[in-house]
Amino acid sequence: MRSNGIGDETVTVSKAEYEALQQQNAWLMEQLELLKRRMFGTSSQQLDVDTRDQLNLFNEAEALADQRLPEPELEEITYKRKKQKGKREQDLSGLPVERIEHELSPEERICPECGKVMNDIGVHTRRSLKVLPARMIVVEDAVHTYACDCETDDGHTPIVTAEAPAPLIPGSLATPSLVSYLMTQKYQNGLPLYRLERGFQLDGINISRQTMANWIITCAGCYLLAIYLLMISFLLKEPAIHADETTYQVLKEPGRRPQTKSYEWLYRTSGCAAHPIVIYEYQETRSHKHPEKFLKDFKGYLHTDGYDGYHDLPADIIVVGCWFHARQYWENLLKSMPKDKRAGSAAAKGLAYIQKLFDFEREWKNLTPEKRLEKRLVESKPVSDAFFNWAASLGALPKSLLGEAVHYTLSQRKYLENVYLDGRLELSNNRAERSVKSFVIGRKAWLFAATPEGAKASSVVYSIIETAKENGLRPFQYLQYLLETLPNTTTGNLEALLPWSDTLPEECRVPK
Repeated sequence: MRSNGIGDETVTVSKAEYEALQQQNAWLMEQLELLKRRMFGTSSQQLDVDTRDQLNLFNEAEALADQRLPEPELEEITYKRKKQKGKREQDLSGLPVERIEHELSPEERICPECGKVMNDIGVHTRRSLKVLPARMIVVEDAVHTYACDCETDDGHTPIVTAEAPAPLIPGSLATPSLVSYLMTQKYQNGLPLYRLERGFQLDGINISRQTMANWIITCAGCYLLAIYLLMISFLLKEPAIHADETTYQVLKEPGRRPQTKSYEWLYRTSGCAAHPIVIYEYQETRSHKHPEKFLKDFKGYLHTDGYDGYHDLPADIIVVGCWFHARQYWENLLKSMPKDKRAGSAAAKGLAYIQKLFDFEREWKNLTPEKRLEKRLVESKPVSDAFFNWAASLGALPKSLLGEAVHYTLSQRKYLENVYLDGRLELSNNRAERSVKSFVIGRKAWLFAATPEGAKASSVVYSIIETAKENGLRPFQYLQYLLETLPNTTTGNLEALLPWSDTLPEECRVPK
């Protein structure tokens, strides 16, 4: 029993109650410190320098160093280096040049001293950038029809009509360049359609946002969907892919309130792929049935975070956990602690273990998958085993930040250790995180999709734009080429239009 005198009153609590209050107070202080860090602290994921020195088992170099030995002699090497082209000149090398000559008139060339005509002795060139804002012009397709004066035996007059390209959308003002412009402005540059509508109005052009949305939905469904589905078929043939998901608000979903959360799922190739592919898929929920359906033809390794919706997939799919997500739990724990108590703490030691694994990966990034796997099993796997055994021995309280870090680490162990099955696998799911970020940044600007049809169209366009960027293409030029070509292309010729095709026009590619 504990009694504390407070004036004339005495408060009596049991030892168990006292310890429970201490634990609750410690947990509240952790949460307060973590909240302060999230609100006002840096978002950098780098470790404090002192946390790298927590584990003696990683200091072989220091332990084996002999300070009595003389420093090695340094060989001095001198060489001449050819001056490289300036960065500004390199940046401007792919742009057309408009040269303006500034000369004196014949009268101005007369020498004021002797009256003779002065000679041109040199030119000083100054370079600057000129912007030509986007402008619209009206294109009229005047299709001529021809008839002959003669008549056939049955009284028929021969008539021939000139060929003209089919309209992108019958009865519409839309052209491949216009729709491509709308798509890149919204999905690449994050401009909502209402801002584009207002910009057109300032130029004297009235195109409503509803019309623009209809054009995007129609072209995504009629033309771009074929490329989207073909990219998915190639993605599912890969030995390893990444997956992630983020929230999405779609206003007019049947039977659902406008405020209900929907989801944008992300699937993409890993670093071992010959050609990067990024696929977005809109779904109403975060249910495991969505990746199960999308990945029904996939057999291989799936990089994910710790979301258990990926853990009920068929046995042909091996889930590979994300060490970076595990690291975040230990980093949050470290950030919740006063700086003077971080050194030597469990948080610093846990981070040091994980950091060592990432240090190994940086050293081995240029190795072949076979050699990398060999190195992992010999050097990285023992560190991983030591980390899990150490975490299990901590006996942390479940509701504390340390308890959360330990629980996540141990519950994800079987998925985190799958990285040791194949040298092509990666330690983190950061590739998927980076691809999701493009969608998240755009979502901050246009906020929501009005209808499921619009959400599906957005997924198609996002997929093509992001895949184009990762394959070194210029999204506007590539989309324009697709919308010019697809209306007259058969299904058997679609592979020549994929973002990694060697037959794409040069103007679709980012200038080197």
